[in-house]
Amino acid sequence: MKLRIVAGMLALAAFTTGAQAINLSFTGVFQHDNDVQRFTFTVNGKSVVTLRSWSYAGGVNALGDTIARGGFDPILSLFDGTGAKLYEQDDASCSDVAADLMTGRCFDVKYTSALAAGTYTVTVQQFNNFAAGANLADGFRHDGVADQDFRNGFVDAAGDKRDGHWAFDILNVDTAVVPPPAGVPEPASLALLGIGVVGLLRRKRS
Repeated sequence: MKLRIVAGMLALAAFTTGAQAINLSFTGVFQHDNDVQRFTFTVNGKSVVTLRSWSYAGGVNALGDTIARGGFDPILSLFDGTGAKLYEQDDASCSDVAADLMTGRCFDVKYTSALAAGTYTVTVQQFNNFAAGANLADGFRHDGVADQDFRNGFVDAAGDKRDGHWAFDILNVDTAVVPPPAGVPEPASLALLGIGVVGLLRRKRS
């Protein structure tokens, strides 16, 4: 799975002052339709956080980049610092996200909630790879599926062909990082700053 992590200079300024929350934009491409992308974010005090995908219908993300339509039908799963599942969303309403120009469907995700201070994990995965249980440690429904192809590639809930690209915003948080793959040490600078850098990561599949 290729991953590009992007953040603007505004995020750096906000972090160094410690006075305000930041908005971060992430993009990447799944290689397999049962891939799961994880993000860890923190809020230092009660904060209204928004988690939002752009790649099903396309649009302009928080960084101001234009995201192409055509990405897979995403699911958002949110977990607290203990790994307990707080929320899971398949599709947002059409009042919250745009309809795809080709399918007419509002299949992007968008969740806004007041979260208490703490550390959280949010994941993005393709429909219908829901969290397998009430805890992050339980994994996801299609972990370990033979050939990593539980839906014959990337298709939405209606069966329309899509692709593996995704775009995701995490808004009004104090830090947000992409945890390293299992067995890979987390870079100290990324852990410390919690801001985006440009790079490519590959997630080793079991």
